[in-house]
Amino acid sequence: MSQAQRMLLVGTQKGLFIARPDGDGWTLDGPHIAGYEIIHCCAPPHEPGVIYAAASHKIWGAHIYRSEDGGRSWASLPGAPQHPAGLHNTALRSIWYLAAAPGGRLYAGIDPAGLFYSDDRAASWHPVTALNEHPTRDTWEPARGGFSMHSIRIDPANPDRMWVAVSAGGVYRSEDGGASWTPANAGVRAENLPNPLPETGHNVHRLVLHPRRPERLYRQCYHGTWRSDDGGRSWVEITAGLPGNFGYAIAVDPRDPETLYQVPEADSHMRTVVDGRLRVYCSRDAGASWAAMSNGLPQSHAWVTVLREAMDADAENGVYLGTSGGHLFASRDGARSWHLAAGFLPRILSVQSVGDAA
Repeated sequence: MSQAQRMLLVGTQKGLFIARPDGDGWTLDGPHIAGYEIIHCCAPPHEPGVIYAAASHKIWGAHIYRSEDGGRSWASLPGAPQHPAGLHNTALRSIWYLAAAPGGRLYAGIDPAGLFYSDDRAASWHPVTALNEHPTRDTWEPARGGFSMHSIRIDPANPDRMWVAVSAGGVYRSEDGGASWTPANAGVRAENLPNPLPETGHNVHRLVLHPRRPERLYRQCYHGTWRSDDGGRSWVEITAGLPGNFGYAIAVDPRDPETLYQVPEADSHMRTVVDGRLRVYCSRDAGASWAAMSNGLPQSHAWVTVLREAMDADAENGVYLGTSGGHLFASRDGARSWHLAAGFLPRILSVQSVGDAA
């Protein structure tokens, strides 16, 4: 797919913006769903032109919106995934993640942490009970950013194989379409807990899977960056070479399972990029070594955060990130150089590169 056929879904604290390539620059459309926080979007590959958006409003609550025309118009759907009344303090605080599985099933991860699925295009939702009521749930707890189920990753060749992350709770794996779940955190440090190598309870900021090699997973945690080569059964730390062990955003090059991108942050107290310098660290050897990519990015007094869903990469050598200061940066050469695609947007919560069906 050519660069001219891509678009960026930019979820912000005040609505959704859509950036489309226009020569050497970008045109910006929006805000759509104005006034809502757009935490995540999903464009099912089997439905060209269809996009779902997870929207949250302090007064009007959490909703799912759907577009049938590539993001030009939107409608709020009547149903939303939520826990049974009385099970938790609230049935639904926000929707954190949406994912489409081969075959048409749609998954949603919510706060309070829970996983739900829909087989009727989000008209109705059903709980994944084996995970939502997992025996280890008593080790889960809210993180500073919320109590969320996120990073729903599905093997593109086998939709029965899936992984999810809980903040804070850890990574879980299913091999049977969600009928059963196994913790997938072996070897990962959690220094904030009494047992620094627990089975569960980890604060996972983001989990990514490589589509061409689904046994290859990467995770950015509260205490470092990790790689798995066996579907999450074991993990190897790859933090060495990064300027800090904290961060949210991590993304893979869809063409190459050895290439990944990350934006390190100073620490859990500061939660901004290290030294006020916005740098994307790239590894082309699965995390064995890292190189800072900063050409075109601000290198002084850039005290910003790049949140967990605010960076993406596509199969056209494109890498994209959005900051808490409302600036959208794009690279068309694998992060070697960057340009400002849009500035002065509201706080950017998510960035996704998808195909434009128009």
